[in-house]
Amino acid sequence: MNIDRLDLNLLRVFNIVYEERNLQRASRRLNLSHSAISHALGRLREALGDELFVRTAGGMQPTARAQAMAAPLRNALLQISGALGNEPFAPATAQRDFVIAATDYVTLLLLERLSAQLQELAPLANLVIRPSTRIDLAGQLDLGRIDVAIGVFADIPPRFSAMTLWTQTDTLSMRPGHPLAGRKVTAEDLATYPLIAVSLGGVEEGAVDGFLSERGLARESDMFDRAALPETARLRMLVPHSLAVPSLLRSSDMLAVLPSSLSELFAEREGLPAAPLPYPARSRQMQAIWHNRSDSDPALTWLRSQISR
Repeated sequence: MNIDRLDLNLLRVFNIVYEERNLQRASRRLNLSHSAISHALGRLREALGDELFVRTAGGMQPTARAQAMAAPLRNALLQISGALGNEPFAPATAQRDFVIAATDYVTLLLLERLSAQLQELAPLANLVIRPSTRIDLAGQLDLGRIDVAIGVFADIPPRFSAMTLWTQTDTLSMRPGHPLAGRKVTAEDLATYPLIAVSLGGVEEGAVDGFLSERGLARESDMFDRAALPETARLRMLVPHSLAVPSLLRSSDMLAVLPSSLSELFAEREGLPAAPLPYPARSRQMQAIWHNRSDSDPALTWLRSQISR
């Protein structure tokens, strides 16, 4: 087709509808009426000879042609925006959603404080948390549906940028009054008292060495160093949500193998004693990652600075 005859505003509409999969939400983002969005899609469908989106109970589902167009078009629109110059970001008056993918643990540990910062510095901005466990994380970053993902990653493809937030290893947590509280835990103790740990996806879901890989991005599935566990240790329970651990510990003599930063938080807020492991476990870096096309986006640069802070 002849690009000179195509209204490039139609591509903006396509991009937002693709992201939202909902005409009402797209109309709000574009500040256009529902009928204007429908008319624009009709013009683009006629120009391209494809339906592009099919209305279903789950929203506007893209066709194969739309799927193939989405990423290249988004990159092209971002390049055009960069060529014209990015507008300065004014946190105090900005009205936008910042979308972050994280586990319940990271939400509790980090994003609670980030929310307070945004309330103070960017009161009109919204913070949207998506689960980093049951979605195609790399694909969501590629499509721009997530601004930043936070987690432990083994492999980060070159199309993503990253910054390290903190380093953690494994620590034991236990209930108050546990027989081991206040003394050094030994490897023999792990044969007596069963363990609980957090796993976000096992071998049956494709995890290899505690990591799940999607589109070249490998993210942590086991929130502990499984390979370092002594053979005599009994791993009695795996849970997918770390916030369930305190109540499970309070009603038993189990020990929890947790990331050190989470164990410290549970000691502070839940009164759960922490103890060093009786065996060496590897250290892991908690990182924030994002698509490198947003490296120079003023709003997302500001967001990343707040996360780092």
